[in-house]
Amino acid sequence: MTDLAVITPTHGPDAELFADLHKSILEYTSDDTVHHVIISPAWRDIFAKYAGSRCKIWTYNELLPKYYFRLAPYPLWVNSRRPWPPVRGWVMQQTLKIALTAELDAAAVMVADSDVVLVRPTTAASFTVGGRLCLHREEGGVTPGMERHILWHRVSRELLGLPPAPPPPLVDYVTALNFWTPATARALQHRVSETTGRPWLDAFNSRLHISEFMLYGVFVDEILAASCPPPSNTTICHKNWQRTPLDREDALAFADRLGPDAVAMMISAKSGTPYEVRQAAIRRCAEITR
Repeated sequence: MTDLAVITPTHGPDAELFADLHKSILEYTSDDTVHHVIISPAWRDIFAKYAGSRCKIWTYNELLPKYYFRLAPYPLWVNSRRPWPPVRGWVMQQTLKIALTAELDAAAVMVADSDVVLVRPTTAASFTVGGRLCLHREEGGVTPGMERHILWHRVSRELLGLPPAPPPPLVDYVTALNFWTPATARALQHRVSETTGRPWLDAFNSRLHISEFMLYGVFVDEILAASCPPPSNTTICHKNWQRTPLDREDALAFADRLGPDAVAMMISAKSGTPYEVRQAAIRRCAEITR
């Protein structure tokens, strides 16, 4: 068993960002840490160059049951046993994070989006307290106006066989960099199958709106460790979620706020921040952590 594995679902448009993430994983994790990359077969040629002892490329076809097929050329997948509705690519990425985590032989799995970059040495101990893996848990993070997050809570509780959640504010478990364990992923799969009477993957994919991080967090807090929830850590990744581009001054100011416990930073790809501006922020973080 290795100490740490990393999972990143990605696609061609994020290849430039992914390159920075992968470079940082090679630099800041141990030599036995493997970066597991999940892609649609359409992007195989773009990411094939990364394959090696530190990087394993997985296509959707390798991780899905044979009765799933892609509705090419669209980013949609179909369960031939229950074809409607088709599974959107965004939901399928979430599904495969859980599926692959459950298969890995690692003490901890770091699930990182393509727009994340490590900035400090990272091990499982980086997000472990008292021998227990931390959970990203933002108390009261889901407010009444966050309709999608509230929906994700509801769907998670339905799949887990839990009563409806109270009115918001609710806990937010969604983040750009998370940390899971394979044993917990397997227990989650079993619970969803037991509750729904269907293969967990089919039950998950049948939902139009769902969050893997919300499902995992609710499962850990309310079922797996209800009497003794794991410690929380929301500082492991320094994040900027805004949807508007950062200029160089703003990006450097963001980098300057890097916390002492953060092992990673993230400027959302959806912000449209120019690549050279992102690079300036990454370099500033490197100066801070040197």
